[in-house]
Amino acid sequence: MVFEKETRAVSPTHPPAAWIGGKRQLASRLVGMISAIPHVTYAEPFVGMGGVFFRRTAAPKSEVINDRNGEVVNLFRILQRHYPQFMDTLKFQITSRREFERLKACDPATLTDLERAGRFLYLQKLAFGGKVNGQNFGVSPGRPASFNLARLAPMLEEVHERLAGVILENLNWSVFLDRYDRAETLFYLDPPYFGSEDDYGKTLFSRDQFAALAKRLRGIRGRFILSINDVPEIRETFGGFALHEAKLTYSLSAGKATPARELIITNGLS
Repeated sequence: MVFEKETRAVSPTHPPAAWIGGKRQLASRLVGMISAIPHVTYAEPFVGMGGVFFRRTAAPKSEVINDRNGEVVNLFRILQRHYPQFMDTLKFQITSRREFERLKACDPATLTDLERAGRFLYLQKLAFGGKVNGQNFGVSPGRPASFNLARLAPMLEEVHERLAGVILENLNWSVFLDRYDRAETLFYLDPPYFGSEDDYGKTLFSRDQFAALAKRLRGIRGRFILSINDVPEIRETFGGFALHEAKLTYSLSAGKATPARELIITNGLS
C-alpha cells in the first residue's frame, strides 16, 4: 500500500537538554532516512530528550512520542501546556554545585509537576555527559555555565512551539508499539545500547528485551528505523533485517575521542 506524503515543514530545534546517547552525530542521516519514507504517523517509543525528533525538518499529520521515564514525559507535557508558568519557576534559578546536589537528593514525588519539570531540566543541563543515572555536577573551566536562562529561554520557546499537537505517552515500548502500529506508521526506535541498559534506569529496559523487541518488530505492519551500537549480539538478534553501518567518534571525558560503530536497522529500506 502506498501513502501520499502529506507533511508540513517544521523548523529543527535543539533538544532541551543533553541526553546520554543523544544521536547528535547520526541525526542528519536518520532525518534523511525518515523523510524518504511516506507515512501518516511518526512514532518514537524511546524519545529521551528528542535528539532525532527535534532535528527533523518535516512532520506528518500525526506525531507520537513516548518514554518510560516519567520525568521526561512530565517535562515535555509542561513545556507543551504550561510554558509561561514553567519559565516563571526557572526565573531565579542559579548554577551552583550545592543547588545541584540539593535537587539531586530531592524526591520528585514530593514536588508539583512544574517543580518536577524544573528539577529534571536543571539536573540534565548540568549533569556531566547528559547522564540520567549517577549524575555528577558538570563544570568546565573556561566555559560558561550550562544552565543559563538567557540562552535557554529562546530554545525552550522553540521546543514549546514544536510540541504543539504532539501526543505524549508514558508506556512500555511493547504497549506503545501495539497501540500505534498501523500500515501508515513509521517508528523510529532508539533503545539503550547493548551493554548499557542500566544507564537510563535499572528497571526500564533489561537485556532480554532486545530479543523481544526484534521479535515484535518482525510482525509489525508499519515501517521502522532503529539505531543502536554495532556489536555481535545485536547483529545476531536483529538478523534478517537490513543493517546499515555507521562510523562515528565518541567523545571521552579527557577531551580525546575514540572511533565507534553503530547500526541503523530497518525493515524494507534500501
